[in-house]
Amino acid sequence: MSSGAAPTTSLLLRLLVSCRRITAQVTNPKTAAIVAMASSSEQEFLPEYRARLNRIPRSHNFWDPKTASRVGEKLGFRLREIGVRGVEIDVEEELSRPLHYRRSIISLFDSVERSGVRVAGAENLR
Repeated sequence: MSSGAAPTTSLLLRLLVSCRRITAQVTNPKTAAIVAMASSSEQEFLPEYRARLNRIPRSHNFWDPKTASRVGEKLGFRLREIGVRGVEIDVEEELSRPLHYRRSIISLFDSVERSGVRVAGAENLR
């Protein structure tokens, strides 16, 4: 590949976050098509979700940094499988999140990067 190659379309990693679940979607911004996604609502996370649902004292947050990290691993694996080596995040959107969510989503970005997919902009959240 020559150094003068045209840049490819950047893919955007967006998070949908609530107290019940975290979903990571990678989209093509030009077409709005979802390229890959992973969520804490997937089958493998259900036993943990049910345990948190029935825990006493009750918690209003059903995912934590560990769950976010596992979602990031799944997303990173799926991205690598289809040949994606890098994504971008909207730093302003991530900085606008409440601090307790921001701490947890950093672990998601870290695990995506550990799987071999660069997350452009994640360094600005640390």
